[in-house]
Parts: sequence; C-alpha cells; structure tokens
Amino acid sequence: QQQLHPSMLTQSVTMSWIPVSADSHFPIQNIPFGIFSTKSLPSWPRVGVAIGEFVVDLTALHNAGLLDDLGFPSSILTESTLNSFMNLERKYWRAVRARIQDLLSASNTDTRLSSNEVLKARALVPVEDVVMHMPATIGDYTDFYSSREHATNVGIMFRGKDNALQPNWLHLPVGYHGRASSVVVSGSDVVRPNGQLQVDKDDASKGSTYGPCRLLDYELEMAFFVGGQANPLGRPLTMAEAEDRIFGVVVMNDWSARDIQAWEYVPLGPFTAKNFATSVSPWVVTLDALNDFRCATSAGEAQTNPEPLPYLQDPEYGRSSYNVRLEVQIQGPQDTTPSTVSVSNLKYMYWNFKQQLVHHSVTGCNMKAGDLLGTGTISGPTDDSLGSLLEGSWRGSREVPMANSTETPAMRKFLKDGDTVIMSGYAQGEGYRVGFGAVSGKVLAAGSTTKEAAAAAAKAAADATNAAGPRNLKLYSYWRSTSSWRVRLALALKGLSYEYAAIDLLPLVGNTTELIDAELRAKNPLDQVPLLEFTDAQTGET
Repeated sequence: QQQLHPSMLTQSVTMSWIPVSADSHFPIQNIPFGIFSTKSLPSWPRVGVAIGEFVVDLTALHNAGLLDDLGFPSSILTESTLNSFMNLERKYWRAVRARIQDLLSASNTDTRLSSNEVLKARALVPVEDVVMHMPATIGDYTDFYSSREHATNVGIMFRGKDNALQPNWLHLPVGYHGRASSVVVSGSDVVRPNGQLQVDKDDASKGSTYGPCRLLDYELEMAFFVGGQANPLGRPLTMAEAEDRIFGVVVMNDWSARDIQAWEYVPLGPFTAKNFATSVSPWVVTLDALNDFRCATSAGEAQTNPEPLPYLQDPEYGRSSYNVRLEVQIQGPQDTTPSTVSVSNLKYMYWNFKQQLVHHSVTGCNMKAGDLLGTGTISGPTDDSLGSLLEGSWRGSREVPMANSTETPAMRKFLKDGDTVIMSGYAQGEGYRVGFGAVSGKVLAAGSTTKEAAAAAAKAAADATNAAGPRNLKLYSYWRSTSSWRVRLALALKGLSYEYAAIDLLPLVGNTTELIDAELRAKNPLDQVPLLEFTDAQTGET
C-alpha cells in the first residue's frame, strides 16, 4: 500500500489500496490521463488513468455510475480522445481527478470500487495488457526555444561566444509552428528522412544533393496540451488566465535532421528537418499533480536583465517551473540495455509554460483545446545534461559515450539506424514519484516501412477483400429487441443481405411459439441477441 503525501491539494487521504512501488511514476498523487485500448481489442481506444501497474478504465466507472454528479456529462470520459474533456474548465479536470483519488484511497469512505470485485475486474486493466494511443487529436503544434543553456550552446557553435544569443531572445519566447500530423505516440518507429543536403558544408554555392539524413538527432523536450474554451480570435490571453488553460504535460522528443536543417533554415527557420516525426509520452500529467514540485527557473527568482514587457511578466516567476528530472537513453541495435547519455531538468527553462502560452496568443491567436506547445530542447549547464547530440557531440567534433553498449567503440555523434531513443521524466517526492512514463522511438533506415504503416496497409487490404468477397452474414435476432432492430436497420441501409436467425427468449417463461433450429442454436448456445456472424473473406474464418 502506497503512502500519500500530506500536502495533497484535493483531499487528505493516507494510502491507496492498489499496490504502488516507491519508484513507480504513477502513485495516487499523480492520476495522469491517457487513451488506451487492450491488446485483445486494440480498435477500442478509451480514456484511462494510470495507477501503479494498472490502468483504470473510466468507461467502466462511467457505466457503473461512479463518475456521475461531477457537473458535466460523464460520457465525455468514454470517448476515444481527451479533446472533449480538455475542452472543459479546469474545475472539472480537478473534480474527476479528485473523484478517482477518492475511489482509490484506502482511507476514504467511497468504497464503491474497492468493495466491488466484479467492477474491479472490469475497471482495473494490467499494464501488460494495454496498448497506448495518442492522448488527443492535435489541432496545432508549436515548438519554442526556451532553454537559455541550449540557446547559448547552439549560438556559440554557429555564431561565436560573443554573439551566442540573438538580440530578441531575452525579450520574448522564440518559437515556430510545427507539423501536427506527424506527432506520434511513444513506441512509434521513426524512419530516417531523405531530403536536400548541402554538397560542400564550406561552400553553399555548390548547391545540394538528395539523400538520407546523415546527422539524425533527438531533442529532449517537454510539452503541454492546451485546455479550456478557446479564446476568441483577436483577444489575447492574460498571464492571470494562462495556468487554467494548461491541461497537462508530457515528455516530448522533437526528432531533428541536422544536415537537412543546415541547408534549409535560412531565412525562415527549420522546415522539413523537423516535420517528419515528433514523439510524445502517452500519459498527460496535470499541473495539480506537479504543484508540490514548483521551483524557480534557471534564471532565478525574477527576470531582470532585461525585464520582460508587462504582458509577459509572471508574478509567480520565482516558482513557475517544476523540479522534474529528465533522462535520455540510447539503446543500440545490438544492445540489451540502454545507456544514459544525458540527465537534465525542466527547471532549465528561461521562459515558463505560462509565458509561452501568453506570448503565443499576444497577437490574438485563438488557442484551442488539444493544441500542443513544446518547450524546445532542455539543456543543463554541464556536458552530461545536454538535451541533444548536436550539443553533446559539439556539432560532431567529439563522441558521446554509451556506457552500457556492447559496440566497439561504444559512442555516438549522431543516431544510427536501429538506435532506440528513450526519454523519461519524474519529480521526486518524499517516498514517492510523480512521473510521466517514457517516450521511445526506434530509428529505421531511410525508405523503411514503419510497423504502423504496415499494419494500416494490411488492414486496408483486408477491408478491401472483405468488401468484395462474400460475407455470409447471419443475424441472430429477437423481434422484441430494440437493439436487434437497430442492427437490422443498419444492414438494410448498407444494402447488405443476411440470413435472419430468430431467437425466441420467451420460452424461458413458458412460451414456445418461436423456435430456432438445432444447427443455429449450436452456434449460439446462449441465445444472445443481437449477434452478427460473418465470414472473413481473406482468411475464410467465421
């Protein structure tokens, strides 16, 4: 049983009745939201929360009435993305989190879940049976450049120490619009991109060639999902409004093709070097869960040299970041154990989450629930805390050691085909952690097909075969069943012919007016309705 930290914002409980280890990222203090399905039914994504080694299925809690009376239709928590939930006010996010903590607390009087063995079997899904999905449908994605340590390192590399930061950097959070369509969930493969490469790095006049990226890199970042009702187009958000518009935070890997970027970025910045993949962790951690870990940014208690313009001034700047330990590991294609190559921290941020959101809206840009805003690469002040291989290898001039690798030499300047990059983060409390889990991705050779693309192609082929082939549809139905009539109507609207197998449920009370033949009864011994039987034209299976 896992001890609860006494400074919980929502209620004073003492422990969870679900076992949670001290190094778990998902104790009762956390309660992150995500979208999951089961391996046995991967096509049914739905909302869940993580607790220890289980996922709590909120559809099961909704069906049991345990999420009623929270002030909004709890059916929102049965949907296949978090977007509708994100679109609510923060008070409702807090209400759901508090209700789940009540249900999971051993000391609370709400035992509707803990005392119901049938409901527990339905609602608690072991993590080994779970498939995670994207938490939300992302409308727009923006990436910032908010770590002074990172910006200074890159500036020194390309412009020299005396001109490391551009004149605007200390006055506003620099950012650029990214590509939402290529943001993927942890575990998705990343294909090495092809693109234009400068023929001679010292002489741009020689033009470019086309080929695979040779300088593939990761970027250690965090990102937050926007929540709440969108501000009207033309009305900026204020600093006082900003925190209530941040639904929650994830770990993010902004994959980068450095050689493609070097050729294309003048004068408008990166384009195809950044649009091929961005990976995010699947569990969204709320700011309430991180509240006990507030801290100053690396700039200290205040931004004074220079002082930001009034709209960017945060009265709580001295505790506007969070003490979240961030780690990057690389596992080579032949390695059995990943090697840690960097340990950084979210506190190495000059511009905080609220400032990023407020500046994004300063011109009146409307910020919508499900929008994703990345922090930019988060680097610390030491060589072992750098958030990218560009910095770790100092533009390819030195090697980054991989302590657990069996390769000879066990080093990297940039990523190789077959490398898996794993990023994780957690805030350490007294005997517990509030964590984000991990975001991982494996690098495939240029021109490869990802497992996701292969699965999609196989599904499309199967669907096409089934659409063209005989389905041998049989509908087991009962004339008094309204759900049976709905299925019959759907089949009719689709123009699908089927064999009607009548199931009479009245014999159970003595009426024997309608009987089903023995062959059909043998196929449906429980007399379930409506039940649709069909043949898979690709496999021939029924």
